[in-house]
Amino acid sequence: MKAAEIENNILVIKEREDEKLNGRKGAIVKVLGCGLCGSDIVKLKQHLSKNGTVLGHEIVASIIEIDSDTEFKQGDVIVTSHHIPCGKCEYCKNGNVSMCRHFKETNIKPGGFSEYVFVSEEHLKNVAYLKPKNLSNAEAAFYEPLGCCIRAVKRAALRQNSTVLVIGLGSIGILMAQALKAFGMNVIGCDLIASRVKILQNLGIEAFNVLDMCESINADGVFMTSGSDKAIDTALKYVRDGGKILVFSSTPNNFGYANNEIYYRELTVLGSYSPSPADLKDSLELLAQKEVKLNGLSTEYPLEQVQKAINDTVDNKIMKAYINIGA
Repeated sequence: MKAAEIENNILVIKEREDEKLNGRKGAIVKVLGCGLCGSDIVKLKQHLSKNGTVLGHEIVASIIEIDSDTEFKQGDVIVTSHHIPCGKCEYCKNGNVSMCRHFKETNIKPGGFSEYVFVSEEHLKNVAYLKPKNLSNAEAAFYEPLGCCIRAVKRAALRQNSTVLVIGLGSIGILMAQALKAFGMNVIGCDLIASRVKILQNLGIEAFNVLDMCESINADGVFMTSGSDKAIDTALKYVRDGGKILVFSSTPNNFGYANNEIYYRELTVLGSYSPSPADLKDSLELLAQKEVKLNGLSTEYPLEQVQKAINDTVDNKIMKAYINIGA
């Protein structure tokens, strides 16, 4: 089978042995498509994964071989996430599911940027669902990233009708703004790129260029989905005293939030990373009900052009890439 493997910090298409069950419980699936996640780019650019690694986890796939106690069957088209919390450890008991050691160890094999993937029985039982018929493959690939946004919304625990500012309107920012709206928040978005501001406005959500922001904005919560160091200053500027800043991005220089700002203003700064199975279930429901709109968010590339997809994403030529592998 073909797979995109890391080779000296770029992705190269290689031939490797097909995935087989070989007595394992679970399923072999033919990957129809896989979304390119910002974390894939970080792993590549920051040399966090070794040569030979196959990235990709936002998959839509068709089951071609299965040995499972679930109701899934050969021919089913499914979506699945890649990590599963144990539900029993101290991290899970305290709601920090993405810190669970079992969560970090579980994955689809070898990775979504390949023609075939092994999906374990545990995945099938906990984080896999039939693809809703009213979603295209490219739309269904937003199942996991939207789940990440829903977890962030829940972790912030803001009151209904709170005013929330989303800083950074890439694909995650657009998803986050819509998830917040679906959970009853009054949402404002901002970005430096005019076309991204326009996308959110067209979805019926107030949005501005950062340079044109009204000084009177006093947000109960600020969701930082931008990877810019300057976004930290923007968050501190527009969050109200006693408000919350939800961090959903890494920044190049790893700057922190000023201690005295947090102390004197009684701010809460918290992070959110990956979703729980419950968040993923909510994600699929929002997608199937079309409460989250995806038009124009992803651009399609064949597997052979996955490195170009990465380059175009980094250069802000596109919002998000969807790698069409078997459809």
